[in-house]
Amino acid sequence: MKKGKFIVISGPSGVGKDTICDELVKSGIGVYSVSMTTREIRKGEVDGKDYFFVTKDVFEDKIKNNYFLEYAIYNNNYYGTPIEFVENTTNNGINVFAILEINGAINVKKIFKDAILIFIMPPSLDELEKRLRGRKLDSDEVINERLDIAKSEISSRDKYDYIVINNSVDEAVKEIISIIKK
Repeated sequence: MKKGKFIVISGPSGVGKDTICDELVKSGIGVYSVSMTTREIRKGEVDGKDYFFVTKDVFEDKIKNNYFLEYAIYNNNYYGTPIEFVENTTNNGINVFAILEINGAINVKKIFKDAILIFIMPPSLDELEKRLRGRKLDSDEVINERLDIAKSEISSRDKYDYIVINNSVDEAVKEIISIIKK
């Protein structure tokens, strides 16, 4: 059986990472990596499908046992990518997608040497600002912070195997599918 690939997607907030990954999964070319978290399960979520839900003690034990490719604390909860899920899924010939921030992506490459790191770029910073404002989720202050962070993240793009400019979701998805098939 041919081994699946582990594809890590990164990029600035508002660039379309989630939308692109949703379309890749819908296309049948792979599945999402299921992360582990210490946050409470929400209505409609399924343990083992949306996340692996565990206690803080269990998560911290798993950190000590090198169970994660990467992990982070967000909003006082742990989130991490279990090595075992990625290995088992790719060993069964299935491609796995994970959306990770830059440090997490770089750490993944140290552990999972054949991971494919793809950085999603906006067509321009002006377009990224339009997209962030168009979501109507954040204040001007938060949008400006996100744009400052985006500039920093974009400067790390050379650490990735591929750079895909998201002019349109369909084109970005087609480009990523061709990268995976190479």
